[in-house]
Amino acid sequence: MRFITRVKRLYAIQRVFFKYGIDELAVDFSSSGVLRTLCMVSPDRWRHAETRRLPRAVRMRRALEELGPVFVKFGQMLSTRRDLLADDIAAELALLQDNVPPFSSAAAIEIIEQSLGDKVANLFARFEVEPLAAASIAQVHTAQLHSEEEVVVKVLRPGIEQTIERDISLMHLIATMATWFWSDGKRMRPKEVVTEYEKTIYDELDMQREAANAQLMRTNFEDSNELYIPEVYWDYTRDKVLVLERISGVPISEIDELHRIGVNIEKLAERCVNIFFTQVFRDNFFHADMHPGNIFVSREAPHDPHCIAVDFGIVGTLTDQDRYYLSQNLLAFFDRDYRRVASLHVDCGWVPPDTRVEEFESSIRTVCEPIFEKPLEEISFGQVLLRLFQTARRFDMEVQPQLVLLQKTLLNIEGLGRQLYPQLDLWATARPILKKWMLEQAGPQAVLRDIQKNIPEWGRMLPHMPGLVHQFLQSGAQSAPMPMMTARRDATANNTNRPVIYSMCAATLFISAVLIALIYEGGFRVFGLPVWSVVFVVSAGWLLRKSLR
Repeated sequence: MRFITRVKRLYAIQRVFFKYGIDELAVDFSSSGVLRTLCMVSPDRWRHAETRRLPRAVRMRRALEELGPVFVKFGQMLSTRRDLLADDIAAELALLQDNVPPFSSAAAIEIIEQSLGDKVANLFARFEVEPLAAASIAQVHTAQLHSEEEVVVKVLRPGIEQTIERDISLMHLIATMATWFWSDGKRMRPKEVVTEYEKTIYDELDMQREAANAQLMRTNFEDSNELYIPEVYWDYTRDKVLVLERISGVPISEIDELHRIGVNIEKLAERCVNIFFTQVFRDNFFHADMHPGNIFVSREAPHDPHCIAVDFGIVGTLTDQDRYYLSQNLLAFFDRDYRRVASLHVDCGWVPPDTRVEEFESSIRTVCEPIFEKPLEEISFGQVLLRLFQTARRFDMEVQPQLVLLQKTLLNIEGLGRQLYPQLDLWATARPILKKWMLEQAGPQAVLRDIQKNIPEWGRMLPHMPGLVHQFLQSGAQSAPMPMMTARRDATANNTNRPVIYSMCAATLFISAVLIALIYEGGFRVFGLPVWSVVFVVSAGWLLRKSLR
């Protein structure tokens, strides 16, 4: 039965593809004569001539909408992959909306009662049967707790797990066929794209995961006047039900209403940029679905506006190394240091090590130089990213999966900025944020923070340091030349080991000085520090200086 269901679904997908002329991609790009012939002789190809005359990007969007919510979300994700798609298709897919019909309120109530183990009437003082909004994964109802808090209840769409499992398996099949029959299939990596989408959409199915994401982001911005995150009501949250504080604000896309209530639009646009870079570089935890439908603006203090974010099913993180290289790339980009940008791409392994930096630098300059000193209304990050990807592809730059969500979020930020305040100077807004983060990561405060973090481990290792030094010296003695070897080689071996020994002793003394300064409170002090800390630091400096000679 399951096999028959999948075959029927695959046939339905095939009919939609022919209806909207998606088969033309196979005819145009496939290197397989068999596939081209099958597409040309299919009767479905000739039944929808009027629909097939629409622009190809429009046809692709309509096909995904007709195939259902799983394919709609796949199209949304694909729209961010401007490294893989033509620009017209990526722009059209970005218009996909999750305007799907709501499921029955009876089914929503049943899921809530099964998940929370009680009747809705007992759980809530008021529960609105009509949904407030419906999306492909879940729908939202408003309610009031018995403690009088106004909340929203997000309920997972019934049977969505089975629908996603069925359609994902078919997507894998289609991606495999594309790899076989599409002449550009290997470079476009369709199987990796589907795998990436599979992980993202399955993460969205767990309401408790989304609640945890919201709670962490709320903690990160607890004292912020820029971003507000609704409170999670954990007693009412399960894997299929999420209850959040109901927020009141103006959707950020309603520009006329924002002007009417007197919101400082320029400041709001700058704060959106600041929020994004703060999430990425300070917190390493960013909202990766920041389209206008998920961002609201508080009506309070319109001259000093703050944003309100919802829907935390998709979040992103980066490794420390990726954040470092990304920040260095952006700063070099803002400073127009294209040689530095090219070198960083080689250093972090984003392009092959044998890449000619001079040629890469010249290509990057050709793409980026024309956009500087222009307001946002006159440039398009989408176009810039597309040209950068095309340039990087010439130098065999591989797609970096860990940066895909970041690219998607950056494009969302561009869209918000273009809507709110097209004159926004993105470079001037972002540069001080990045410089502050770099100073925090590599400046004196960062060194002190790392020392405090590592002190417990250093304290544990300190008693063993003399023994380790002794073992090192003993191993050096055992590997020393035999007596019959020349005195000159003996002296060379000793000179080679001496800087290492001095460095190890200096490190031991420095750690001891830090521990004494933190633990010892009495006795004679110099410059506010225990005298022995000063002695050890001076001795460590003397040894370090000798090690460098």
